[in-house]
Amino acid sequence: MRPTPPTSASSDLIFDVVVVGAGPAGSAAALRLARAGHSVCLLERGPFPGSKNVYGGVIYGRILDQLIPGWYNEVPVQRWITRRGTMLLTEHQSLCIDYRTTTWGKPPYNGFTAYRPDFDKWFADKAVGAGATLVTSTTATGLVRNSRGVIAGVQTDRDGDITAKLVIACDGVNSFLAKEAGLYPHTGMENFTLGVKEVLSLPREVIEERFTVTGDEGADFEIVGGTQGLRGGAFVYTNRDTISVGAVLSLEDLSTKGIRPEQVIAGLKAHPSIAPLVAGGVVKEYAAHLIPEGGYEMMPTLFTDGMLVAGDAAAMCLAAGLWLEGVNYAIGSGLAAAEAGIQALAANDFSAQRLHAYQELLENSWVMIDHRKVRRAAHFLLSERVQERYPRVACDLFEQLYTVENPKPKRGALKILGPLRTKYGLRYRDLAKDGRDAGSIFG
Repeated sequence: MRPTPPTSASSDLIFDVVVVGAGPAGSAAALRLARAGHSVCLLERGPFPGSKNVYGGVIYGRILDQLIPGWYNEVPVQRWITRRGTMLLTEHQSLCIDYRTTTWGKPPYNGFTAYRPDFDKWFADKAVGAGATLVTSTTATGLVRNSRGVIAGVQTDRDGDITAKLVIACDGVNSFLAKEAGLYPHTGMENFTLGVKEVLSLPREVIEERFTVTGDEGADFEIVGGTQGLRGGAFVYTNRDTISVGAVLSLEDLSTKGIRPEQVIAGLKAHPSIAPLVAGGVVKEYAAHLIPEGGYEMMPTLFTDGMLVAGDAAAMCLAAGLWLEGVNYAIGSGLAAAEAGIQALAANDFSAQRLHAYQELLENSWVMIDHRKVRRAAHFLLSERVQERYPRVACDLFEQLYTVENPKPKRGALKILGPLRTKYGLRYRDLAKDGRDAGSIFG
């Protein structure tokens, strides 16, 4: 019988690998390594996995097919997303592409909403079941180095260090361990956004009526505009008996424009297109979380002697308009880190030269292929034209197309767009540049 894992760090803990952070990346790495027969410490600063995590979107679980067959029969789902919209907002207008399908509501599914404390605990339990040792309520305060100066474990805020042949840093955005190792130069505010959300309690039947879903079906709306002049975006999505409404906001703008995140959420909830969906909702939770918005352009060096970096710590968040994903990329990077670790353990070689295999695994996988594809998208989407002018042009265009002005004859879209381009100061060279950048998303 496997001994009961300790719940806090103590002296003389020695493992093949210590994984710092029991989020999706860390649990994926620990699960794969433990299944391969290696001793693994999964270190978590919270009292349980997920207790420190906040998430404002949808989890895409197909990456779990190769790790936990039939995962969708047991994962703690709130709702399966069968309706998804992309909405443009001005102060009083909205324009929405609203897509729905019954296909996403049955295996193999597409995306789902879940409470992160539930999901992260479920996933970490899988790693523990495979043989990993979960150490909770313990923070990695620094790196342990051997006599040659090579990383050989982590210091903790408890008695004793945790020593290991390999450290996998999954310690979240703006990783403390990656910075201590000299791997994280991209720490400027321009590379980060702040995600804020309110979770509003409403009866399940009210949610289903307002969002026209039934059973376990759910809806997710991603929004451009409505952020009171702050660069970013917003969202509304459904859980079983709550609605999450929030925004992802530029740190630079928050620091210079004097607008509080809660003001942005209040404005969203008062918008004529959002207010009917959230009316009567009682605030159950308010939370905020730093997000690595820069993607491929802000990723740290992913490996060094004795250590790999994965998940949010490696900026594995894809923010590209149509695709707002993070958990699936965290899991993918965690699995790649585990595979590189298995190779290093087999060779008993933890040098940067050997661990470069992690970079190669990622570069040849969907994780980096996707990030390279949209590498310019983050800065494009946060540009003033995309954030402010294009939503106004689009909303004004459709307002004029839908307005009947008899006895005036109807005008075509091109005749309407010309004056709108002039009104909002859109130069042809700007349109051409934005078209090239948009091509990285749609091409």
